[in-house]
Amino acid sequence: MEKIKTRTGTVIKHTGSHYMVSDLPQWDIYNCVLKGRLRLKGVKSTNPIAVGDRVIYETDDFGTGVIKEILPRKNYIIRKSTNLSRQSHIIAANIDTAFLIVTLDYPQTKPEFIDRFLVTCEAYKIPATIVLNKIDLLDESYADYLDSFRDIYSNQAGYQIIETSVKENYNIDKIQHACIDKIVLFSGVSGVGKSSLINSLDNTLRLKTAEISDYHKQGRHTTTFYEIHPITTGGFIVDSPGIRGFGLIDMQKEELSHYFPEMVKFIDNCRFKPCTHTHEPGCAVKEAVENSEISAERYISYLSMLEEEEKYR
Repeated sequence: MEKIKTRTGTVIKHTGSHYMVSDLPQWDIYNCVLKGRLRLKGVKSTNPIAVGDRVIYETDDFGTGVIKEILPRKNYIIRKSTNLSRQSHIIAANIDTAFLIVTLDYPQTKPEFIDRFLVTCEAYKIPATIVLNKIDLLDESYADYLDSFRDIYSNQAGYQIIETSVKENYNIDKIQHACIDKIVLFSGVSGVGKSSLINSLDNTLRLKTAEISDYHKQGRHTTTFYEIHPITTGGFIVDSPGIRGFGLIDMQKEELSHYFPEMVKFIDNCRFKPCTHTHEPGCAVKEAVENSEISAERYISYLSMLEEEEKYR
């Protein structure tokens, strides 16, 4: 007679309608399917269950499982499915830290993408770290650009920046240490060296990598599915496909500035509350931009996001 067991676990991979589940930190994988038309209440997304979700599932003697329930999430990171879509896609759930992998060249990660990703992390309470990869490719001609990047995102916005080089094994140990006892999302546009960086953390991993196009200086997708990998030095990595764009979801214009840490320092000094920091007199944020206490680049990103939210309201 078949024995049904009820278990709790974490979704470590999903491909279409099939899910791989393990009770982390144990690595004991069960292949599961969804029960009927299980959907999350209050979240309209293309994927009802995301990698990192904690679920209750039942297994039989043959090791197959049926997911019965999705447990409440402590957080998740979400984006518009495409730049033109009103639908959303949950990248991952229950994340301890998000590592945004960026490069200043080979290819260049656009500031608009960086800012949208960071704003989403702030909105959904996910601590974010910027990993500045391929640092070995930046010669002296990039010195001013590099200093400006550090000033904007570290000195002003307060994000930790870890500069890395897989080729020179530079700061790989820092990334390994930051992953211990955590579930860490690695994300970025195609071509920033995400898969190579993950492979360098654990020599048992064999994630697929691809060369950068010399003509376009862009990468090709090498990761197809979102997936969690254990690393031997401790912790778990959520690998994600390269992202072309990052559209914001459900941001209120009155709260958007609260997701820019450097703006939060000045918001209480604005004459009007709430203040959109666009046209109002006595705006402390606009004054801080004029005094270079907030970078003009980040302020322009803020205005772009504000306009985007107004457009789709």
